[in-house]
Amino acid sequence: MNASVLLSMAGGLGLFLFGMKLMSEGIEKAAGAKLRGILEFFTTNRFTGMLVGIVFTAVIQSSSACTVMVVSFVNSGLMNLYQAAGVILGANIGTTVTSQLVSFNLSEIAPVFLLGGVLAVMFVKNNMVKKIGEIVLGFGVLFMGLSGMSGAMAGLKEDPAIVSLFASLTSPFLAVLLGTVVTAVIQSSSVTVSIILLMANQGLLGLPICMFIMLGCNIGACASAMLASLAGKKDARRAAMIHFLFNVVGTVIFYIIFLVAVGPIVELFSSISGGNPGRCVANAHTIIKIVQVILLFPFSGLLVKMTYLLVPGDDKKVGYRDSFQLKYIGDKVVFNPATAVVEVIKEIERMAALASENLNRAMNALITLDEEDIEEVYAVEKNINFLNHAITNYLVKINQTTLPIEDLKSIGALFHVVNDIERIGDHAENVADSARQRKEKGTSFSKRAQRELGEMLDMVNKIVQYSVEMFATSKEEHMEDIIKLEDDIDEKERELQKLHVERLTRNECTPEAGMLFSDIVSGLERVSDHATNIAFAIMNSNNDDAEEKRAVKA
Repeated sequence: MNASVLLSMAGGLGLFLFGMKLMSEGIEKAAGAKLRGILEFFTTNRFTGMLVGIVFTAVIQSSSACTVMVVSFVNSGLMNLYQAAGVILGANIGTTVTSQLVSFNLSEIAPVFLLGGVLAVMFVKNNMVKKIGEIVLGFGVLFMGLSGMSGAMAGLKEDPAIVSLFASLTSPFLAVLLGTVVTAVIQSSSVTVSIILLMANQGLLGLPICMFIMLGCNIGACASAMLASLAGKKDARRAAMIHFLFNVVGTVIFYIIFLVAVGPIVELFSSISGGNPGRCVANAHTIIKIVQVILLFPFSGLLVKMTYLLVPGDDKKVGYRDSFQLKYIGDKVVFNPATAVVEVIKEIERMAALASENLNRAMNALITLDEEDIEEVYAVEKNINFLNHAITNYLVKINQTTLPIEDLKSIGALFHVVNDIERIGDHAENVADSARQRKEKGTSFSKRAQRELGEMLDMVNKIVQYSVEMFATSKEEHMEDIIKLEDDIDEKERELQKLHVERLTRNECTPEAGMLFSDIVSGLERVSDHATNIAFAIMNSNNDDAEEKRAVKA
């Protein structure tokens, strides 16, 4: 074999793989957040999940990326296994779009896409246009790579040894094994099927043996999700196993069918493809996937149940109060750039619940002087500090990856939210310090002072609840309530400070009690400020309404 042919093949394959990666990542960065939202919203049942899986995978041009995202959703508890099954089945159909595009041989216009993409990436400053430019550039590079491979394969036809080697591949089982291994190594069935398509076009592979290699590609395509799930929870592994079982069962069914009647089936595919071998491979790929989904969709629930037999047992439950443990992010969670920020937000919600509960525990200890409650406040504060450092480190890590543009914009705000929650935890610790000081010195609060603190705490609890909801959902439902509560709490703080000064002047309380009361009221007002910061943290900074209403008070 001529070395130049091998180099042309390797260069063409390299360009093809790079083009696929560039296009897929460009789409994820430009529209990943919106696609993720669609995936979350429309997967309430298996059928709509399947439709979303088809569209989603067709858009991002990668069933592996879609399946890994689904695995990460399941791992984070954002999607259950039955919803995941529908999306995974749909992804298997959506992935055939790539081979359909390749079969139309758009290599002649690839330079136009290449030039357009380069101009957008190099000379346009707008980030969104740059990402779209990456998609267009990836499309151009992909077809330039195809052109290179196709030209190299044309040269292979002239080598009798190569022709003889491919002609010797007659074993259906070896063909399936070859497709499985190559796809598992490349981690893209779209790439492998595209290569098969080109080889069929050049007459290097017969159509019957192409059918069996394609079946192997189905199994090899599971490698990405299986590898990604290894670090995840058991449900993540089960989601990957759904993908594996679907492809194995579908492959076995068609393997048997092809053994019995591959000749007539190939003739049928060829006739509907106008006798074009490349179109025949692409159409066969699509039809096989559609038939597999039609056959197995009614049994998707059974596939889910089988995963529980193959991956038995349950993970240890991590509650929001568990010390020094992360639940949604970290080394034991499947990492996917498209879902990373969603998972961080859930972890921050957990941290916020911990801080809010600790504030209430501290306020209770202030009145009851319960030593166990005081010690618990200090213990929980250590956990909040751990979460603060762990989440911050994770944000630094994901900020260096290819996050969707919308998610990238929110990273800075998330750092501030974590800090605001940590400060709420600090205020809870300050209250615990006051409770211990009051206990040691025998300082007493009047019933009226206790009632006033309770009233202010109720207001603070409400604004923290609304703020965390607004932050987590990005919905403005409680915006007006938060703004009004913030004003009311500011007014309440001024009122209580004035009343406590009046009590001091009338000798109705001691200076020590007055100092503690004043510090706690000020601390609660600061908690309200931090809560307001949390509520408005990830709102669009270009939104004038939001900017006018924001009350960032540190």
